[in-house]
Amino acid sequence: MLFSSLIFISCFLPIVLLLYYTVFRFSRKLQNIFLLVVSLGFYAWGEPKFVFILITSVLVNWIFGLIISKVREDKPKSTITIAIMLIFNISIIFVFKYLMFTMENIQNITGLKFNIPEIILPIGISFFTFQAISYVIDVYRERGQAQKNPLNVGLYIAFFPQLVAGPIVRYETVADQIQNRKENFDDISAGICRFLIGFSKKVLLANNLALVADKAFKLLGTDDLSLAMAWLGALCYTLQIYYDFSGYSDMAIGLGKMFGFHFDENFNYPYISKSATEFWRRWHISLGTWFRDYVYIPLGGNRVNSNKRLFFNLFVVWALTGLWHGANWTFICWGLLYFVALSIEKAVGLDKMQSHAMLRHLYTMLLVMFGWVIFRAETISDALLYLKTMFIPGSSGLIDAEALVCTKEYIVFLFCGVLFARPFAKKLAKTKLAKTRMAQILYVIVLTGLFLASISYLVKGAYNPFIYFNF
Repeated sequence: MLFSSLIFISCFLPIVLLLYYTVFRFSRKLQNIFLLVVSLGFYAWGEPKFVFILITSVLVNWIFGLIISKVREDKPKSTITIAIMLIFNISIIFVFKYLMFTMENIQNITGLKFNIPEIILPIGISFFTFQAISYVIDVYRERGQAQKNPLNVGLYIAFFPQLVAGPIVRYETVADQIQNRKENFDDISAGICRFLIGFSKKVLLANNLALVADKAFKLLGTDDLSLAMAWLGALCYTLQIYYDFSGYSDMAIGLGKMFGFHFDENFNYPYISKSATEFWRRWHISLGTWFRDYVYIPLGGNRVNSNKRLFFNLFVVWALTGLWHGANWTFICWGLLYFVALSIEKAVGLDKMQSHAMLRHLYTMLLVMFGWVIFRAETISDALLYLKTMFIPGSSGLIDAEALVCTKEYIVFLFCGVLFARPFAKKLAKTKLAKTRMAQILYVIVLTGLFLASISYLVKGAYNPFIYFNF
């Protein structure tokens, strides 16, 4: 089920909120059980059989949490427990996400012929598995108490707002909120507004920009992709993936607030960055901090004795970051692109440089855009061909009718996409004018208008999938 679907907006969410705040309002235990049940139902909506994988993950990691809480002071036993837990969780991801990819590459390298099973990827498996790992490790680090009730672990891992596409919520962030959260009108109101903003970003901006990006990438390999259309497609995909994913994160954070949960921010205007290092402090923050806290720092981080070890640590993190996004060499290359960029930036101190802000921003955005081309392409050869077309025009030349028509039809979405990728609205909200009664009324009117416009697009059956559901 999609947040940006009519069934979710008109049925699922209103019914869940109504029951949560009426029938179950007098018992935290019943509220938690209710949220867990509806979360499992939410996940089972598309592929019911995969809910058993989720339940298995919850139960097994609940047991690991209990074990690690008892043996954490015993170094050998705790090390063995953590190792077995990691093997179990990584095996789940490997079988469903990487087994086919691994077998295909073995077949290509060795020339051996064998049957490769068709394995369907459960939605959000990387997200909920990373949260399960976070639960056990945070209990081991004493950053949250082990839950004796498996239903509470289930609520943490399977809570529907962040279940299928994040943000990745670390256990220490919400450990206390499972039992002791306090719902109030201000949070509910703020949550609804945040949800509507994310909903509008997804439906109005991401979905419309996707039409241009898809058209450009479908023209790849034909004689109909001009240099201008290639750049336009790359720009639209750059904006699409931002509004698609940040819109989902906004909706997830808003939904959490409606039920009294406070999740950390996942995006902080990444497209204003002046280095790749800064970009990754602002983009998909929950994934970046997860790899930092559970991979990079345990490897030694930047507190190592040699640059070789530092670069090795960066290599591991970015190879895994790329691989996390999917079983394809394009994702691995995309991750390694950032490994190279961040290594160079650390070597020359670019992230600490204060001068040449415009040049550093231009460099960063070109790097990000080229990276998204690699990320979006089906194969590495397709990515290289697309990048080549962005600089060396083919038979369609520098510009063609397709590029002009797409620019004319989608110029409003492009303009809004570029404008709101910067903290324009955030700065406006901090002014004295924004705190006036009239401005607050206008804000509600604008949100209502955006909501109605988004609903009209959904009724027309417009393009609507989420990019990050694949990961």
